Amino acid sequence: MTYCLGLLLEDGLVMIADTRTNAGVDNISTFRKMHVWERPGDRVMVLLTAGNLAITQSVVALLSEAVDAGDGHESLATAPSMFRCAELVGEAVRAVWNRDGPAMEQHAGGFNASFLLGGQISGRRCRLFEVYQAGNFIEATADTPYLQIGEHKYGKPILDRAARFETPLIDGLKLGLVSMDSTLRSNLSVGLPIDIALYRRDALKLALRKRVGEDDAYFSGLRQRWSDALRQAYQAIPNPDWS
Repeated sequence: MTYCLGLLLEDGLVMIADTRTNAGVDNISTFRKMHVWERPGDRVMVLLTAGNLAITQSVVALLSEAVDAGDGHESLATAPSMFRCAELVGEAVRAVWNRDGPAMEQHAGGFNASFLLGGQISGRRCRLFEVYQAGNFIEATADTPYLQIGEHKYGKPILDRAARFETPLIDGLKLGLVSMDSTLRSNLSVGLPIDIALYRRDALKLALRKRVGEDDAYFSGLRQRWSDALRQAYQAIPNPDWS
């Protein structure tokens, strides 16, 4: 499985994804779940994937082939809006379903895939979408400024409590990393390294793209500080006075 999250903030976007893929306890691999299409000054798009690896890789391959085909073809590189880009992702999902879905159902494999698409096109607003396995999608808003896919239940409470549209971008990154750490600690199907993309609204180029592994000093320190803070917080709560 995997865990991916996107934060749509007043200042921009935070996108984080783990890299673990497992098909049983003795078959664990690392695959990139973050895919970036960037044309500085024109558009930036980040796609995060979760679910069946064969399906998600096929969807990404279809989207990439359309981009590589050039400006004469509609693609993530030529679409006029992020809404249309989300539609293109959904169309790619349905194309893979039409090709592979019936066969997968016959073999009880299940058609399981979901995507987060965030980015901005010149002259348009910054947006974040979640695309479902049926190809339909929803959009993050100022009222609900984050979206998650994959094993999201362990990382959701910190976002519910602290993530706001007005949250500064760097604080959003810290919240996202704490959310990821909570999932890493509680679910063996999610694992390091993790990929991070940070985008500042209207910059039309990524502010940060980084892979974080076991040896990253900042992330190790963040994990320890968060654990210490939780212990101190519950110890500071007054004891119940129930008789």
